[in-house]
Order: sequence, then structure tokens, then C-alpha cells
Amino acid sequence: MPDFDVVSLPETDHVEEGDAAPDFTRPLVNGEYWEDRSLADVVDGPTLLLFHPMDGAFQGTYLYNTVDDHGWSDEVDVLGVSISTPYAHKRLLADRGDGVRTFSDPGAGVIEEYGLAHDIDGMAGVTESRPAVFLLDADRTVEYAWVAGEHPAFPDAEAIDDAVANLVD
Repeated sequence: MPDFDVVSLPETDHVEEGDAAPDFTRPLVNGEYWEDRSLADVVDGPTLLLFHPMDGAFQGTYLYNTVDDHGWSDEVDVLGVSISTPYAHKRLLADRGDGVRTFSDPGAGVIEEYGLAHDIDGMAGVTESRPAVFLLDADRTVEYAWVAGEHPAFPDAEAIDDAVANLVD
């Protein structure tokens, strides 16, 4: 039995398969530096867009370990999004997420636009992202979507493997 409660998250009107992924501009962090970039300027082929709670939360750590274990950044561009600062993203990417770049969205505006905002229990005014995975084609059309319906929840890595293989073949 887990040492934590599984909590159902409320329904949300999030980005779905077949939708165009909304464009945004935020600081994009790699292992060395960051700069403001728009999603439209960065997506030029198959892209895995990963939303996760703040860096250091076990869901984000698990997600980036899964990216590394499955070698997704060898197949597609992998971009993360969370409320964490660029400094926190640099620390995260130094330890995991090989080949990943991460957008910093501390105001949660992108997270809200994608329908993924989740208020943190016991922290008034603090919003983070529920875990979500979107596989985009070169035109930013969502080819695969998974959004957590409970906390904690993790995406099916094999389903992502299949979606990536279908898109890049």
C-alpha cells in the first residue's frame, strides 16, 4: 500500500489529439543557458512536449528518468514545461533529461492555456501543472495526448514509444 493518497483531479478542458498546440513564448533552458523562445520557432519536426509539476517533485524526476530510459530525445525533440525557474531547470537538466530543453512558466500562463493548471493543496495562490504528454508533428498538431486524471499518475511509456515510432517512421 502506498504511503500517500491517490487523489482524483477535477475534469479539465485540456488540449486534445488533433488540436493545434497553442503557441507561447517563455524562457527555454538547456544545460548551458536560457533565452526567450516561442514554441512555434522551436518545433520543426516531431516534438514531445512534457508538462510536469515543479522541478524536484517526484513526478518530474520520474518523467525525465523515463525520457532517458527510453531514449526519446534520440528520436524526437523533447521539451518540458513547468513553473520552476530557469535556475531550477538547469539543475534538473544537469542530472537527467539528456538532450531535453525546458520552458520556464512560473506564472503558469502556458499551463493554464493548455488546460493543465492544478492548485497545490494547502498553498494558496500556487498553481502547478498536472502531468501531461503531447506528441506534436512539425505543424504543432497533437498526434498523441495523455493528461493525468489523478495524483499521482504517470504516462504509459510503451504507448509513448508506439506514438513516437508511428510519427517518425
